[in-house]
Amino acid sequence: MSPHLTPRHARHAAAAVLAAVAAVALTACQEGKTTGAGHPSPATSQGAGSGDTSGGSSTAGSSQGTGGQPTAARSAASIDNSSDRCTAASMRMRLGAPDAGAGNIRYPLVFTNSGKQTCTLRGFPGVSLMARDAQAIGKPATREQGAGQAVQLAPGASAHAVLHTINEGLKGSGCWKSADLVQAYPPGSKDAMTARTSGLRVCGDEFSVTAVTPGASG
Repeated sequence: MSPHLTPRHARHAAAAVLAAVAAVALTACQEGKTTGAGHPSPATSQGAGSGDTSGGSSTAGSSQGTGGQPTAARSAASIDNSSDRCTAASMRMRLGAPDAGAGNIRYPLVFTNSGKQTCTLRGFPGVSLMARDAQAIGKPATREQGAGQAVQLAPGASAHAVLHTINEGLKGSGCWKSADLVQAYPPGSKDAMTARTSGLRVCGDEFSVTAVTPGASG
């Protein structure tokens, strides 16, 4: 037979039960807070990842903003997927002295094979002008004359394309800012080459380039 509980014993038992329930609830609450701080929710993690991606896109957008004209110059270069094509990594480039006459000014843009293997240039380079701070000047050169023939370059040999503009005053559109740098994409190349220039200034919005031909020509 069960022992008979007095009213005082009953009160003590009820108090013990309430204390145990409160302790369990407090422990669960504390564990919930720790988990929330130590392990962010999926929404928080995704938000941080989206922020990183957005930052990368903004950076790329800034580069594209200042490099839009050189990108157009790359598109202007002749397409060449041949395995023997000359690459920017295997060549040197320089701008020769100007040749002026009859209102025209022409500059030879010389490519020299600095590698150890014979390679080939076919067609037009994509050419643009830049200031010292790499800001684009004007528009990329347009193509002049025909595509010409493939030019094989043995190690140390050179080929050239001709940049063409006109004298100031021949056309009413004025002149561009003088360039500090010439940037060119050899035919078939996705990598640019850069050469210094002093005094190259396009006038009358006339700026063109021929296909490559053998020799340095200046």
